[in-house]
Formats: sequence, structure tokens, C-alpha cells
Amino acid sequence: MLLSNMTDSAAAAGVPLSVNFSSPEDYFVFIFQILFATTTVLVAGTVVIGISATRALRVQNRFIFMLNTSICDTLVGFSVYYLGLFDVQEGYPSRNGTYNVLPSFLGVNILTFLFAQFDRYFAVCYPFVYSRFITRQVVIGLNIYCWVYNATHLLVRNMLPVSNAIQLYVFSIVFFQLVVLTKVVMTIKLYVVAKYQLEREPPGPERESKKESLKIIIFVVMSFLVLWCPSFVNIVVKFFTGGGLTFRSEATNLFAILARFNAVCTPSVYIWGSPALREAMVRTVWGRVCPRCRRRK
Repeated sequence: MLLSNMTDSAAAAGVPLSVNFSSPEDYFVFIFQILFATTTVLVAGTVVIGISATRALRVQNRFIFMLNTSICDTLVGFSVYYLGLFDVQEGYPSRNGTYNVLPSFLGVNILTFLFAQFDRYFAVCYPFVYSRFITRQVVIGLNIYCWVYNATHLLVRNMLPVSNAIQLYVFSIVFFQLVVLTKVVMTIKLYVVAKYQLEREPPGPERESKKESLKIIIFVVMSFLVLWCPSFVNIVVKFFTGGGLTFRSEATNLFAILARFNAVCTPSVYIWGSPALREAMVRTVWGRVCPRCRRRK
């Protein structure tokens, strides 16, 4: 009764909830979206705080890329509170949408991952060139570019007539397919070249840092490809053949949920792969929330 009243109230306010609570599946979808959004905000948000509050991490290029993707992931988590809990359909046609602003955070991550891969490639294969030319300012500029490009593309799409906006959207899908292909090639090349290159380096902190960062970026890209590919394939099939699967709303769109799951998976890989990040998170966040966590450390 209470949830039915919530649905009626939300509908009267303008945007109805994503489900009408007429079946057990509706309750499952609604609860899942709340848990998913909360988990994403907590996991990615603590990574953002941990890196931002630790100068030793902020000055390293690889952690700047981690910070940028974690900020995006945190925003994705907050966006699920709207996309997952209310009756929203993004894209063309749109229903109660946000002019594709909320889904665009995932696009920022795609470009950031690509630049991060090139960053690790040059750091391992051309360390002298990297240390001289790839400065902290350059890396910050690349991360800002990811946001500017995404915002500009979104602004142009929303200002164009619907027919032209759809054409630009299709072009962006094709462009991102090329980005994905580049990411696959770079992942393979990173693994092969880096493995050979690191074997030649003498043991030490620098070598361990490179191994750690490579392990993280390879796992992140692999999880990205696994979770994003179904959504990409479905979108391409829908626009070029008229087929594909259509879902009632963003809350029940399995492909969109898989893609958003990157927002949990990526910061989790960061935490798993970086002892320095775990230590920073315990000191700045979890050690204050739960003093026992700091004592266990």
C-alpha cells in the first residue's frame, strides 16, 4: 500500500516511478536499483576521497586518470537514483529523459581509459621520453579534454533537429566502435610489450609501480569490454537493421545496467590492485568511519 501511494504521488508530481509494484519482480527491480546506486556511490566516492586527500597519489599520473574515472563513476551512481527509480527512457525517442546528460558520464570514462592506456604504454616502453614530456599538467589537460569533448558533443546534439541529432548519434556510435577496437589492440600490445620490457628492468619500486599500474589498466579495460559490448552491439543492430532488443525503461534495460556496472567494477579493481590506494582509503575514509579498520591495518 505504501509503495503504491509512492507511485501515485510520483506520477502526480510529474515523473512516475519505474515500476508499479504489481508483481514481485517490480519490488526486486526497485530494491536492486537502490542498492546498485548506493554501492556505486560508496565504492567510487571513497576512491575519489582517498586520492584527493593523499598528495603522494595526486602527483602520480596514473592516479589522476583513476581520479577522473572515479569521479565519473560516482556521478553514474547518483544518476541511477533517477534513471533506475523513475520511468525514464534516454535516447531517441526519449521519455522523461535528461537530454542524455546522465548517460554521457560513461562516455567520459571511455576516452579516459583510452588515454590511460597510451599513458601506460609510453611510461613502460619509452620511460625517458615519458618523464620529459608527459608531465602532470599534460595528464590533467587530457582528462579535462575528455569532459570538454563530451560536453561539446552533447550540446551540439541537443541543439540540432531530431533527424540530424540521430545522425550525429549514429556517427558517435561508429566513432566509439573505433575507440573500442583501439582499446583492444592497445590492451594486447600493452600486455605483450610490457611483459618483455619489465623483465629487463632491475627489481625496485619503479618496476613494481609499473607492474601494478599495468595490471590495473588491463583488468579495467577487459571488464569494460565485457560489460559494454552487449550494449554497443544492441545499439548498432537497432540503428542499422531495425532489430535489437527494446526495453520498457532504463530500470529494466539489462544492457544499460551492465554498462553502468562498470561504475562499480572499475573502482573495485583500483582498490584490489593498488595497496597504496587501499591504505589511503583506510586512513582518510574507512579508518574514521570504522576505527577498527585502522587498527587491523
